[in-house]
Amino acid sequence: MLNLNFSPFPGLITARLALRQLTPTDAPEIFLLRSNGEVNKFIDRPKTATIDEAAQFIRTINDGIIKNESVYWAISLKSEPKLIGTICYWNIDKEKQHAEIGYELHPAFQGKGMMQEAIQEVINFGFVNMHLETITAFSRYDNKNSIKLLKKNNFSRDERLDQEMIQDLNTYVVYSLLKPVIP
Repeated sequence: MLNLNFSPFPGLITARLALRQLTPTDAPEIFLLRSNGEVNKFIDRPKTATIDEAAQFIRTINDGIIKNESVYWAISLKSEPKLIGTICYWNIDKEKQHAEIGYELHPAFQGKGMMQEAIQEVINFGFVNMHLETITAFSRYDNKNSIKLLKKNNFSRDERLDQEMIQDLNTYVVYSLLKPVIP
């Protein structure tokens, strides 16, 4: 059974990135990210329509963190605090020690290895600090870049979960990563 506590917020640092908690000042960037057609092409959610909606989203996310139901990082360059993407654990099952990872990155920063840096740090946090046993990721079958990222980080297709969790098998696939066994 997981005993989660995200207070104080677990900020993370990589070679180029700072992963920090969302703040109300991130609302314009959240709006741009969540209303961007390129970012949303592979995500089944309504586009954010206003900055007020983005601000409400940030409040909802931070409330989930306070309740230890999820953890959601804003991704920014270490040299510039402006949000360029997000990465999170949500759908956490404390009994099964399982969480779903999700991520998005502004198109101007894609293809530069930034999400690779972020996901490695977040995977490590999930296994070491949260004591997760399994991390899953849902991806559209045609989101080649996301699937490539998952495979690069040792996720494998989980066809059993595909059958259990996905209603539209022609659209989504599930990838899983089990906690490494350390001898």
